[in-house]
Order: sequence, then structure tokens, then C-alpha cells
Amino acid sequence: MLERQLDELEGRWDELGSLMGDPEIAGDAARYREVARQHGELGETVGVWRELKRARADLANAKALLEDKDVDMREMAKAEMAELEPLIAALDTKLRVLLLPKDPNDERDVILEVRAGTGGDEASLFAADLFRMYGRYAEQQRWKVEILSSSESEVGGFKEVIAQVAGERVYSRLKYEAGVHRVQRVPTTETQGRIHTSTCTVAVMPEADEVEVNINANDLRIDVYRSSGKGGQSVNTTDSAVRITHIPSGLVVTCQDERSQTKNKSKAMKVLASRLLEQERERAHALEAGTRSAQVGTGDRSERIRTYNYPQNRLTDHRIGLTMYNLDQVVSGAAIGEVIESCVAAFNAEALRRQQDEQA
Repeated sequence: MLERQLDELEGRWDELGSLMGDPEIAGDAARYREVARQHGELGETVGVWRELKRARADLANAKALLEDKDVDMREMAKAEMAELEPLIAALDTKLRVLLLPKDPNDERDVILEVRAGTGGDEASLFAADLFRMYGRYAEQQRWKVEILSSSESEVGGFKEVIAQVAGERVYSRLKYEAGVHRVQRVPTTETQGRIHTSTCTVAVMPEADEVEVNINANDLRIDVYRSSGKGGQSVNTTDSAVRITHIPSGLVVTCQDERSQTKNKSKAMKVLASRLLEQERERAHALEAGTRSAQVGTGDRSERIRTYNYPQNRLTDHRIGLTMYNLDQVVSGAAIGEVIESCVAAFNAEALRRQQDEQA
């Protein structure tokens, strides 16, 4: 059953490759992009399937050599089998993960929100650390980050920062970052050398398309006011800051980063649309993990998905049992990719286990 499905995918991949070379398709930019997208989506699965077939054929040949009269040939066959058997098992698992039902939001850009939780100034500094970490990871992935709204603290951190992250498969990688992040470290202002515990909340929402969220203008209250920076000083002397209240849901979005009221309104509407879409997803999947309420939590110290312990240079992801002792490299952005990939692998493995349990 599975092999027939994979053979059909391989045939479809070959067909799409031929279509990409068709002058009629190549001359239609929209059709070509769609064909190329489908071809690209199937490429990894087909590549792993072909590698698995080759490994299986090599294993069959090695097993046949076990009957050879030459002792050296038999020993060589055993050595080859010892390498091929774990490879085949790994490729088989990888294929099953690739064939899991896709999250329809995986290809989307995201609205990333980082907020200081418990811990005052130290929490705001940690929020800034997290946002820089994600920014550097985005650079590595060649994603584009645009700050939509931010509120700085007195000490140079962020009380809140909201950004759009755009690029290839952004949501598929960042969705597991949603939740409460806890930091344990000695603040620079601490004279006794005591370790303080603070938290930040991270929310990751797939960006809404305009056609997905119908926002009635009559449901909005739009207030404009003068932008202000940390400490209350004026950012500019015009009423360019925008606060949008969606009356039915009670959601409130503010934006004051731009000097243009029009640009601030546009950014605020983008955040509002994504929050409303996430709210709809929460209602549809109220019993599933990963809803926005579960992502954000209360910011209390006892809630966390991950702990960043600076004295021990240790990062612990409590969901997947991951512990790493290179926290400095993670927060600098150099090793956060390892953490994210570990989360992706662990959650895929759990989804595969659930699927196999259902099929048993």
C-alpha cells in the first residue's frame, strides 16, 4: 500500500518535471510557478524513496553473497549488511514522517510576538535577547523580519515586540517556539550575585490572507494619538500612532513605529487579522495543543516550555527532554537552529507514533 503510494508520487514528480520543460507551461508564469511549487514539494519524498529502493536492492545483493563460497566475499557481504540495515530503517522512518498529513499553515509567513512576563526589567531584557535570537535565525534562513509594533522598556529591553517574519516555510519551523520561556541568571543590577528567574511569552501565528478574515469596518474603533517612546518622550509631534479595537472580540492592537498614520494602521490591521484567524483556529481546535491561549499562557514563573539557565550555560526544552550546554551559542543565534530542528523531529516522531497507534 505504502510502496504503491510512493511509486505514484514518483510518477507524479517525473510528470511535473516534464511539464516544467513544456514551452506552453514555461510561457505562463502563474502556471509554471504552481507546477514548480508542486515539483519542489515532492522532491524530498521522491529522493528519499529512490535512496531507499537503492539501499534495499544493495541489501538483497549482499544477502545473496552470503551463499558465496569465498569467505572474503561472505565477510564483505556481512559488513555491507551491517551498514545497510540501519540505513534502511532510518530512510523508512523518514519517509513515513514525510508522508504525514501536512499542517496547512506550514508554508505561511508568521506574526511573531514576544512579550516580557514576570520579572520586570530583567524580563524585558530577556524579551530583547529572544527577539535578537530569532532575528539571527531568520537571517540564516534568508527570511525577512519586519517589526510591526514595539514597546521598549526603560532599560533598553522590550515590554512587547511584534514582527512579521516572511520566507520559505517559516511557520513550519517557528511554530514550536510558542509558549513561555523562562530565564535564570544574575541581572547586571544585582549586587549580591543572586540568580533571578524571569519569563517571556512567545506567540507564533500564521499570517492571515485578506480573503480569510472578513473584518467589518463597523466593528472597529480606531483611535489615533501621539507616539511616545520609552520614558514617555515624544517620538514625533504628529498624531501618527494608531490603536484599533475590534469590538466583537475585544482584541486591541496598537502600532506607533512608523511616522505615517497610514502605515501604522496598515501594520495594526495585519496583526489584527492574524489574531482573529488564530482565534478562529482556537475555536476549531479547542482541545488541541498549540492554540494561542496555550502559546501565551499567563507568563507565570511556573509555566514554561523552555528554561535558559545562564550560570550553568544550560538550555532545557521541557516538552521533548532536550538539554544542551551551549546556551551562549543558542542565544547568540548560532545554535538555535539545532534546538528548532530537535523540536521538529520530536513532534514529527510523536505524530508518527499516534498515526501508527490509530492504524494498529
